[in-house]
Amino acid sequence: MTRKPTLSTTFIELSSQLRRFVSRIVQPDDVEDIVQETFVKSYQADLKQDIKYTRSYMLKTAKHLALNHIAKWDNQHCDSLDTSDDYQQSLRSMQLEDEVTSKERFLLFCRATEQLSQPVRKCFILKKVYGMSQKEIAAQMKLSESTVEKHIAKGLLQSMRYMQQHEQLGEHSSATIEPTRRVGK
Repeated sequence: MTRKPTLSTTFIELSSQLRRFVSRIVQPDDVEDIVQETFVKSYQADLKQDIKYTRSYMLKTAKHLALNHIAKWDNQHCDSLDTSDDYQQSLRSMQLEDEVTSKERFLLFCRATEQLSQPVRKCFILKKVYGMSQKEIAAQMKLSESTVEKHIAKGLLQSMRYMQQHEQLGEHSSATIEPTRRVGK
């Protein structure tokens, strides 16, 4: 009968492989600690029960310890960021900028739709703002679905052109956007 190698013997034989394996997961400074902890955890488990596949058990233990280490570090890092006053202030500033940008883009969209002819604007807004189907718009406006489809496409194209033109000029706010002539009549 072949004798099963001791846990210590298996660990010594496996230690360089464990180091390489763990180094793919954690920072180099943490590798040795995790490898040592792998031995301790494996030894404690072996005292409680007979581990049949010691090598596999140690590799799995090392993997779990390394992943837990990364998760702990990530949580600590995020917690320290979350509690930082600079971080909180920066976050509020970004949210405010996003809100202002969103309002400016909405105003630009409104200006863009003002430039559309009446039937094109109505079809476009019913579709894009109110989410109506082309069939519903056609019935409401007493137009063919084909005409509604063309109006929506025309409204989209002209609105996009208007917005791109004014965004390139850096004209986002309503104070800087002057009404232009109507297009698409």
